[in-house]
Amino acid sequence: MNPPSTSVTPDSGATSDTTHVMSAAEHEEYVRLRGAAKVRHRRARRAGAVVLLVLTLVLAPLALVAAWVHDEVADTGRYVQTVKPLASEPAVQKVLVNRLTDRVVANIDVSAVTNAITDTLKKNGAPPRVVQGSESLNGPLRSAVRTVVQRNVNRVITSDVFQEAWLGANRRAHAAVVNMLTGSRSGALQANGDTIQLDVGTVVDQVRQRLVDAGFQKASAIPNVDRTITLFKTQQLHKAQNGMRLLDIVGTWLPILTLAFAALTVWTAPNHRLMVIIVGIGVAVMAVLLLVALALARRVYLDSVPSATLPPDAAAVIFDTFIRFLRSSTRTLLVVSLLAALTAYLYGPGRVAKGVRSLSGRGAAAAGRGLRHVGMNTGLTGRWLAAHQSWTVGVTIGAGALALVLWNRPTVGAVVLVLVLVLVALAIAAVLAAAGPGRDADEPEHAVT
Repeated sequence: MNPPSTSVTPDSGATSDTTHVMSAAEHEEYVRLRGAAKVRHRRARRAGAVVLLVLTLVLAPLALVAAWVHDEVADTGRYVQTVKPLASEPAVQKVLVNRLTDRVVANIDVSAVTNAITDTLKKNGAPPRVVQGSESLNGPLRSAVRTVVQRNVNRVITSDVFQEAWLGANRRAHAAVVNMLTGSRSGALQANGDTIQLDVGTVVDQVRQRLVDAGFQKASAIPNVDRTITLFKTQQLHKAQNGMRLLDIVGTWLPILTLAFAALTVWTAPNHRLMVIIVGIGVAVMAVLLLVALALARRVYLDSVPSATLPPDAAAVIFDTFIRFLRSSTRTLLVVSLLAALTAYLYGPGRVAKGVRSLSGRGAAAAGRGLRHVGMNTGLTGRWLAAHQSWTVGVTIGAGALALVLWNRPTVGAVVLVLVLVLVALAIAAVLAAAGPGRDADEPEHAVT
């Protein structure tokens, strides 16, 4: 039976101490209304969590792609790191060797050489059979020239010098494009309004100094006027620069916004632990879908490139090289999401989760007893760790998560490293807590929760 309840009700002739005793019916109605308000509150939180969850799942793959595109377009160092392996790929080297050989051989007039040989033999009275034989030298001579050219080109393409030249050329070209798109005036290629200009000031300075060093002292009087050359004008430049600014904003803030939505989803949900599992599994599914989409895009790309334009093996190497960092980021997100879901599950009431916690607790207790038996007692530190196990576990896991957030482009290897360090730290803390004073061998051990 519910006890009578009291409530203060204002009255024109009463003081603030006047109380009203609630009847059983009034108390029952109060409890009903309060329960209905709680139900509405939980439904509202559930609805808000669902909306935030959808936003998180939609934005997760978009954030990965946006961050990858931003790094490739705006970061010269990242772009150079991306294209660096191409110079040492055999399939790409083979394409470069063949195309450069074709270009060089096409500029050599083998027919003119054979004609000159034939004319020389005729003028010197060579036998007709010899003259006729010289006319058929066109094919063998062209083949010999191609062999020599191909051997030398292959020697250059496979050398360390070419790889250094490849990196330097890509670095300079990418930096020039970035300077143009961002409006920077620090490079040779500059954007001024709708005009693309080439700053030749450095070249002028070098030429002037070389002339002076060669003895032309009057070259030092070359003026420093008009040191830029207008390459072309375009009305689309401002659109490209606006696109670059938008990419800079999206690539930087979309991942942060996605992470904030994920945190708000967990905080809004009535059951935080369950929502961590849902978010982790959902993001993992989206990462798998992104990997599938990349595989499909790879197949479409390879089918769309004619073999005469680019051999399939070289096209595959180029595609895989350019998106390898996006693949790596996606796999990292997949692993992190699954680890978050697994961690939340292990803290739940499931039979497997309880078994894992019990097993880890018994192992830590046994290790602690072993330390005490050899005379190692952790004293107040162990007692404090035993009394604050939940805080210790939470801080350790939070430190691991923070390390991954602050890590510059973490990989799956980095995630595994952080996971191992967190597990080792948790194990050490549990053993130190079990080795504290007041823990005898007959005391029942409990799992860390």
